[in-house]
Amino acid sequence: MGKIPIKNKIKNLKPSSTLAINEKSKDLIKKGKKIYRFGFGQSPFPVPEKIVECLKLNAAKKDYLPVKGLLDLREAISRYLLKRTGNEYPAENILITPGSKEAMYLMHLAFKGNILLPESSWVSYNPQAKIAENKVYWIKTSRDGNWFPTTLQIKKIIKKLKSKNNILIINSPNNPSGTKCNNLRELADVAKKNNLIILSDEIYTELSFDKKYESISKYYPENTFISSGLSKWCGAGGWRIGFIAAPKKHKNFLESMKVLASETFSTVNTPTQFAAVEAYSGNYDDYLISTINILNSVGQYVYKNLKSNNVILNKPQGGFYLMPEFLNTKFTNSAKLCESILKDTGVALLPGSDFGFNSKKMIVRLSYTDFDGSLFLRNIQNNTIIDDALILKYAPNVVEGVQKLSNWAKKF
Repeated sequence: MGKIPIKNKIKNLKPSSTLAINEKSKDLIKKGKKIYRFGFGQSPFPVPEKIVECLKLNAAKKDYLPVKGLLDLREAISRYLLKRTGNEYPAENILITPGSKEAMYLMHLAFKGNILLPESSWVSYNPQAKIAENKVYWIKTSRDGNWFPTTLQIKKIIKKLKSKNNILIINSPNNPSGTKCNNLRELADVAKKNNLIILSDEIYTELSFDKKYESISKYYPENTFISSGLSKWCGAGGWRIGFIAAPKKHKNFLESMKVLASETFSTVNTPTQFAAVEAYSGNYDDYLISTINILNSVGQYVYKNLKSNNVILNKPQGGFYLMPEFLNTKFTNSAKLCESILKDTGVALLPGSDFGFNSKKMIVRLSYTDFDGSLFLRNIQNNTIIDDALILKYAPNVVEGVQKLSNWAKKF
């Protein structure tokens, strides 16, 4: 038998760059190399103990749950969204998925139309759209605009499109830039006038450094889908549990997604769904205050010690990313830039070209989570002022990696 034929749209895909850099970093570490893991964006913090205990208590539960997910969990998420956004997303309009990544993928598969992506956008939006055979249109953004589109840019791109079936994806705080969208109301107004569908990826919204949960659904609930999960704010990335919530009038669209779910993953694993009820029902304000305090302090440290005449970047406003741009370099593209940095310094980064930028733009994504979050959490209180000495003590890899990267940048 010869080679098994592969569809062209699959042939042209490459592995998710975030997962690839994680595996590459681990391989290099196994070989004895000192690697600063700034490439993979994973929460460094432990899952809150009460949620872990809930998982243990339900570990013996083995029966299949409904395709849409455990009713108690969907009701808990419905209450959670009402409290955070002021909008009612009924339990019947919520689908539980194995991570929010799968939720977005199902939406791409069910939808027929165009996907509008700002530069910068998470690495998997574009490949998922390609798999689903939806056309992607990139919207150029700027540092001055916090890397989010302006209303004028949205108007221009919609005017060019013949189809009225368009989804705009908004992710704030943003991966990869670490910035927040300051013009949600204005974008909502333009979306409403042009009947745009919004997919609001709110996976980092709980990690806003100003502690304000800001959702575009507040201004445009009738056409805003919300996806999120426990990976980032709860530290449960490996648990693989997320959700998508559909506006009331789009219940039929969610039913199509449910059909796709039934033919692919059937249902999300049962014990984790029971534990997630606790996550969305319990009060974890103290946990969030402490983790945000650490992430904000470490992020500001990296920003302060990396910015220079050769490196420009926006201040971090949420999540755990920064997006430096290297000036006056000799490299032809951002991928080669990252390869050189890894070889010369041991600092693992991701090129901006993976996030929608022109490869000639020397932008990279930096995740400042290479530290022991459990140790850091145990040694600070909610109101602790985290100075450079504490960061050096509890995040030494971040301090050392940033110093090496800063010294490297001074060569140009």
